[in-house]
Amino acid sequence: MREVAFIKQNKEKWLSFEKAIFKNEFKDPDDLASQYIQLINDLAFAQTYYPKSKVIKYLNQLAAKAFQKIYRTKRQDTNRILYFWKTEVPLIIYQNRRYVAYAFTLFFCFVSIGIISAANDDTFIRLILGDQYVNTTLENIKSGDPVAIYKSGSNWGGFVAITFNNLYVGIKSFVFGIFGGIGTAWVLLQNGIMLGAFQYMFQKEGVFWESVRGIWIHGAMEIFAIVIEGAAGLLLGASILFPKTFSRMDSFKNGVKEGVKILISTFPFTLAAGFLEGFVTRYSNTMPHFLSVGIILATLSLISYYYLIYPKLVYKKLNKTYATL
Repeated sequence: MREVAFIKQNKEKWLSFEKAIFKNEFKDPDDLASQYIQLINDLAFAQTYYPKSKVIKYLNQLAAKAFQKIYRTKRQDTNRILYFWKTEVPLIIYQNRRYVAYAFTLFFCFVSIGIISAANDDTFIRLILGDQYVNTTLENIKSGDPVAIYKSGSNWGGFVAITFNNLYVGIKSFVFGIFGGIGTAWVLLQNGIMLGAFQYMFQKEGVFWESVRGIWIHGAMEIFAIVIEGAAGLLLGASILFPKTFSRMDSFKNGVKEGVKILISTFPFTLAAGFLEGFVTRYSNTMPHFLSVGIILATLSLISYYYLIYPKLVYKKLNKTYATL
């Protein structure tokens, strides 16, 4: 069968299945599973006879949506909250992994802009960070404690203030995605340039390693979470600009729903980062090097695994499970 004929023969079935999944029109989970099997068969056929066709990507994405719906409607003993973190969020992340890649790419570009600008303009760091912050940090460097600024205030006060600020930044990054993703890119730009200029300041003063040992104890989770929140905002923007087969309103609703779930998934990491900044970072200059480096590697590994590795493992596991139905 020619590819054109294959698509023409199954197009209405696929579109009907896609709309039914999106609008939750399946009353019987068994009916959903049955149609999913048909979809998998079509996908296998396309992979065999049209290996370079774009229809394979479309069917893969449709299958990913079906995974979520099947597991949501299937009877199971798993706690709903556990299911959210263990299965639902990873599947959403995997399905929208391109937006995670876009967010990281943008953020690293903006960090580079901050570094390059700070290296070529002596006034840039003060413009971005403010005179008071820079002067205080320079005084701390001279006194032998580059990250002493994190010791100001009480543990609990710092934890609460920092956490609320980071939550605000994350929510703003997502909500601003409503402007076609441009608002989200702006938030990533602000934070990326600030980070680049901030780290270059320590490099310029010859205390880069000391700053890394302190800042990144909490920064690994904090910055990573901001990027993931940016990915949620870009997803929201794309749902408005590129509705695909849905109406723009339906696509927007789906973008909001999936974006909010991604946003919520970052909150525990943001809380953990706030706790580390309030209670642990202030002791970075007195703790053994292996301990500070160990905390950085552990926190970075944990959040990286959850958002970059685990989603693919969940997808493969579910794919294997339902391929045997």
